[in-house]
Amino acid sequence: MLPLTVGAALSVATLDTYRDWLIEGQRDLEIQDFIFPDVLDGDYSGLINQVKTRLDGHTGRIGIHGPFWGFTLHSKDPEIRRVVAHRMDQGLDACIALGGSHMVVHSPYTTWDHNNLDATPGARDVVIELVHDTLGAAVRKAEDAGIEIVIENIEDVDPTERLRLAESFGSEAVRLSLDTGHAMYAHGTNGAPPVDYYVRSAGAMLAHVHLQDADGYADRHWQIGEGSVPWPAVFKALAQDAPHARLVLELRDPAGIPASMAYLQALGLAR
Repeated sequence: MLPLTVGAALSVATLDTYRDWLIEGQRDLEIQDFIFPDVLDGDYSGLINQVKTRLDGHTGRIGIHGPFWGFTLHSKDPEIRRVVAHRMDQGLDACIALGGSHMVVHSPYTTWDHNNLDATPGARDVVIELVHDTLGAAVRKAEDAGIEIVIENIEDVDPTERLRLAESFGSEAVRLSLDTGHAMYAHGTNGAPPVDYYVRSAGAMLAHVHLQDADGYADRHWQIGEGSVPWPAVFKALAQDAPHARLVLELRDPAGIPASMAYLQALGLAR
């Protein structure tokens, strides 16, 4: 039922600003520092300690955005898949050290895929096979650690493709993530369904949502209310189909969090 509790995706550097808000509402949190290769390759124990110290008293769910720069989960080059598998392993190590419950990874499906996968017999199954080869070890590790790997829509035009991919693992450790701005871009520019349809398609498989506003042309990450995402329809779908999903504001400028919350609260959608 509405309103739904909303948290945020933040860097460690911004935690102090929103610490009280996070703890008072016991809001879900996503740490975004672990997308960077230099962080994953270095000693990030200090970052982990900062999070735990600054969030003493926080009992909301916490997770990370996993690495994604410069690669895809369905590369046809086996050497690249090994590199990506290593990055996934590093991300999970960071999530485990943090005591996290989820790691976001990016969908492999592109706009090109949407228009071309049916041109080659069996191409859809090949994508799934390649992703399994890349993510298989990570899924097993996530199962052992009680972590959910959530697959976020990026260019996805047909949300059912990503659902089929997630379901193909047959694992409680693989779920779906929705980025509202990415879905709005796909809808406005590439003829994808409306944003709330992405929620409906994912249903109970939807475990995580990046909340950001956009105009349907680019990946804006604007504060809520500045774009054209149909928020009442999105939150109604979330309340009905995925009421336990982690909802986190992922804004280009975290200073927009208070205004975003005020906008959603005024509509009776969030708390």
